[in-house]
Amino acid sequence: MTQSAAAIAADLDEPRLVAETGVAARVAHIVAPTLNQLGYRLVRVRLMQQNGPTLQIMAERPDGTMTIDDCEAASQALSPELDVADLIAHEYRLEVSSPGVDRPLVRISDFSRALGYEAKIELAHPLESGRKRFRGFIRGVEGAGRAAMLTLERSDANPDEEKIVALPLADLDEGKLVLTEALIRESLRAGKLAETEEEPAAAEDRPRRGPGRFRGSAQKQKPLAPAGVQTQFKKGGGQRPPPRSKGE
Repeated sequence: MTQSAAAIAADLDEPRLVAETGVAARVAHIVAPTLNQLGYRLVRVRLMQQNGPTLQIMAERPDGTMTIDDCEAASQALSPELDVADLIAHEYRLEVSSPGVDRPLVRISDFSRALGYEAKIELAHPLESGRKRFRGFIRGVEGAGRAAMLTLERSDANPDEEKIVALPLADLDEGKLVLTEALIRESLRAGKLAETEEEPAAAEDRPRRGPGRFRGSAQKQKPLAPAGVQTQFKKGGGQRPPPRSKGE
């Protein structure tokens, strides 16, 4: 295995700091290995009731990108796995999406890439101050794995409270970037940069003369700024009670 391949494997295997419970945890256990085989990693599984029952599976490449085509490929691979597992009794909508701009922060690398951006952090256990919810700018991450500590410059601190706090990521319950103008600008800049890098190759594929010379490339992929989503409706059948016999 080359060093680059080893690095990719290590990125795919980076553990999450948070975990689901109940049915969502069982879904995560099933889909995570399949996503890894495709070169993606699981971000989050969530069962939602908004606009009908929805199973949301959020995934990404190790660099944080996830295109619409990636979402479609992941959806096609996960759908039969979920059909076999049959964990959800009722009909539901399967939604495979990218993390989006105001993404959840679930791994050490997520926090490292978000240096300087504002985030909301909730701990499973309060600090000595009695507080477990924080909002502020990510200033640093020290340590590895569940021993890592997050340095946050609080934007919600009262005058009598410490503005700089160290949060143990082992106690992370939920983390999420705040959708700010700076975050949106950076996302748009990254999207334009990717488009610029791909434009020369796309231009070479177009004929210089003839009816196709004004046609853009339909196969060009770009990292998504908003979450890319691939949905499909599924019939659940799991967790149903066994049929009753006539004599019961």
